[in-house]
Amino acid sequence: MKNSYSARPQRGGQRTNVSRAYTNRRPKRSGTYIDPSKFVNKATTAAELVVYESTHKFMDFAFSDAIKRNIVAAGYETPSAVQDQAIPLILKGQDVIGLANTGTGKTAAFVLPVLERIKDIKTNGTQVLIMAPTRELATQIDDEFRKFARGLGLYSVVCVGGMSIGNQIRSLSRRPQVVIGTPGRLKDLVNRHVLKLKEVSVLVLDEADQMLDMGFIVDIKFLVGQLPKERQSLCFSATMTPAIRELVNGMMAPDPALVSVRTRETSEHVEQDVVRVSGGKEQKFDKLVELLEQDSFDKILIFGETKFGVQRLADNLSKHGIPAGAIHGNKTQPQRQKMLNSFKRDEIRVLVATDVAARGLDIPNVSHVINFDQPQSYQDYVHRIGRTGRAGKRGTALTFVS
Repeated sequence: MKNSYSARPQRGGQRTNVSRAYTNRRPKRSGTYIDPSKFVNKATTAAELVVYESTHKFMDFAFSDAIKRNIVAAGYETPSAVQDQAIPLILKGQDVIGLANTGTGKTAAFVLPVLERIKDIKTNGTQVLIMAPTRELATQIDDEFRKFARGLGLYSVVCVGGMSIGNQIRSLSRRPQVVIGTPGRLKDLVNRHVLKLKEVSVLVLDEADQMLDMGFIVDIKFLVGQLPKERQSLCFSATMTPAIRELVNGMMAPDPALVSVRTRETSEHVEQDVVRVSGGKEQKFDKLVELLEQDSFDKILIFGETKFGVQRLADNLSKHGIPAGAIHGNKTQPQRQKMLNSFKRDEIRVLVATDVAARGLDIPNVSHVINFDQPQSYQDYVHRIGRTGRAGKRGTALTFVS
């Protein structure tokens, strides 16, 4: 194991009172023990990374002129591996299973060809149903849809928990062609008879492995049961587990096309190390501040265990002159989205979050992920550090250990 970061001697003075907040009692952890050696790993060197050579340019695909103009306006030129291979299959109407690492452009891989397929369909019903595991991911998909659908006369609505169901019902009354949402809220709207799915021609499951991890399998099967038998089904996931295989076998045509562009685990692009701290919570906070004051710490995502602890940590960092925000389950969805947008736009350089931000979020150029509190499982750890080192870029992950 290489040398880890170590805490300097305890400091007093101005930080002591703020740091003392971390001596408050915390709920006992119920996760499994993780050997700290698993938090240490040398990142893959740039020379070892295989650069994908696309067989297409975006202008080569059979998109309409209007969609091509939107692609150009978005600055897209050469597709990623999953886009290069999945877009032609989806344009042909095939059912597709897409397996790719996080941060590889999966959203555009299905949004663009789906837009092309539905743009000329004349109907008053919902044409596309997109299911996502989290509110943040559903919003990101909607942002991509709106970016590429400009000028096409197509409309979407996001239906997720944590936001006004009344507003969503009113939006559905305008008969949007695309509905994007989390399975629980979508099922609620179907049961209220305000979301009708009998005209859906395209179903998309995004981050399917996470939806199953979060226990959405019953809701997903219910919603699939409301759809027409004749439709195109697309499933995108980072992994293909037996549970996902069983799910897609029940919702897709026989022998769907498989696009697998997984090369290495995302974590292999991440320099991983531990920060060893002794002396209690005061030193732990002190050490965090010391790290964040270094020039190399540019855009930092910090994970904490509890909602209250995450908010307290963000507040105290801000008091120390380090602009920080927090997202957790006690915030409303508009509040969470506003903070996330501030982080993306570099209005704040530190975002502190519970595991609500561990998967499905596309946050570009995160230089460091810091596990201020250790994750509950090693799988959670991998998902957390996947927010950096995305799309083959290098990143750094640090985990505080006693």
